[in-house]
Amino acid sequence: MNVKVNDNVLVIAGKDKGVQGKVLATSPKANTVVVEGVRIQKKHEKARKANETSKIVEVPGPIDASNVKVVCPTCGKATKVKHAVVDGKKVRVCACGAVLDKAYTKKAAKAAAAAEEAPKKRTRKRAAKAVEPAVQPEATETTENN
Repeated sequence: MNVKVNDNVLVIAGKDKGVQGKVLATSPKANTVVVEGVRIQKKHEKARKANETSKIVEVPGPIDASNVKVVCPTCGKATKVKHAVVDGKKVRVCACGAVLDKAYTKKAAKAAAAAEEAPKKRTRKRAAKAVEPAVQPEATETTENN
């Protein structure tokens, strides 16, 4: 199963076709996923305590994992998930080349930023000397004799 929790997916089959949502839960054994706002079912909840009231709650139900496609956060398109080895780790990749595994992209970005940034040279701060402004001779007025 190529879908993980917190992925944004597009439903491609069923009565909710075309709906985008976030994956709330996955069940690899049953090959199903629960998507936010898809296959809404009504569930009756009984009051368990004296101060509670019974109610009817709407909850999303499971749909087959083959009926969803992962939406790439970079290009924004629904895509088939490919697998590639990046830095010795197998990750999910979009057709555009972007990495779909969020945890891995954060670690890779941090590592790249740390490697790119060279250590700064330490310089000793010296007290700035007070520079006295140079005294300019006053302009003398010239008088014209007419």
